[in-house]
Amino acid sequence: MRHSKIAKLIKKPLFLLVFLNNRGLHLINDEKYVKLMHLLKTNNKCDLENPKTYNEKLQWLKLHDRKDIYTTMVDKYEAKQYVTNAIGDEYVIPTIGIYDSFEEINFNSLPDQFVIKCTHDSGGTIICRDKSELDLNKVRKRIKKCLKRNYYWSYREWPYKNLKPRIIVEKYLEDSNEGEIRDYKFFCFDGKIGVVLVCTNRQTDLEETWFDEDFNLLDLREGGHKNRKDLIKPKNYSKMKSIAKKLSKGIPHVRVDLYDIDGRIYFGELTFYPAGGYERFDDERWNKKLGEMIKLKEEHE
Repeated sequence: MRHSKIAKLIKKPLFLLVFLNNRGLHLINDEKYVKLMHLLKTNNKCDLENPKTYNEKLQWLKLHDRKDIYTTMVDKYEAKQYVTNAIGDEYVIPTIGIYDSFEEINFNSLPDQFVIKCTHDSGGTIICRDKSELDLNKVRKRIKKCLKRNYYWSYREWPYKNLKPRIIVEKYLEDSNEGEIRDYKFFCFDGKIGVVLVCTNRQTDLEETWFDEDFNLLDLREGGHKNRKDLIKPKNYSKMKSIAKKLSKGIPHVRVDLYDIDGRIYFGELTFYPAGGYERFDDERWNKKLGEMIKLKEEHE
C-alpha cells in the first residue's frame, strides 16, 4: 500500500512537492509554493501580478504584507495582552496555565473542565468537559505532535514562522442557554466589516451561516456546510461589531473571532488567512466580491 502511494506521487509531481514539504523538505520558495497550493486547492491558477479574487489577494498578502506585530497577534497567548491593551481584559478568556512542555502540566491541579491547545498552531484544540473521562495518553500524543509542527510551512502563512511553541490551558466556557460556544467570525477590511460567519454545532455536525454586517442572511456558502436560518442577532451584536472594527483597523484583512457567552463577549483569535487563503466557495461570485473588499497597497496608490 505504501509503495503504491509513493508511485502515485511520483506520477504527480505537484502533489509530490506538497508531500515532501509536509515532511520537512522545503524545495520551493514561498511564492512558488502558494501558487502551487492555490492550483491544487481551488483548481485555478493564482495571478499574483494582478490579483482580483479573495484567495489570490490573501496569497499576495502572505508575501508582501509582513509586519512583526502580526506574529504577536496570532500567538494564542501573546494575543491576549495585545487585545487587553486594545480593548480591555474583560474580553479575554482567563488563562489557567502556560507551559513549554507537556510534562510541566499538573493535570491533578486543573479544574474538571478546561481547554488545552498549542499557542503556535491551528486546529489542535482539545476541549475537556469532564477530566475524569479524559484520555491523557491521547491528549499527550496530540499535543506533542502539535509542538513539533511549524504551522508556517503548511501554507506559508508568514506570521506563524517564528512563533515559540508552547501549550496553553484556558478556562472552559459554554453558553448556558445554547449548551455550546457560538463563534462569530467577523471578516474585516481595514476597520470595516464585510461579512460575518456564525459557527454553531461545532462538536457534532458543523453549521456555517453567513450574514452581512447588519445580520441579514446571505446566500454565501463555503465547503458545502449546513447553515441555519433561525439564528437571532445577539443583543450585544453592536458591541461585537465595534470590537471587530477596532481590532482590524489599519490591516488590509483580518478575521476577528468573538464568542457570545451568556451575553458576555470574549475574544477568540485573529486570523489573517482564513482556510489558508484557499476558500472553496459554492458560488465563485463571492470569491470575487470579497476580493474587491481587500485593498492592497498598490490599489491605494
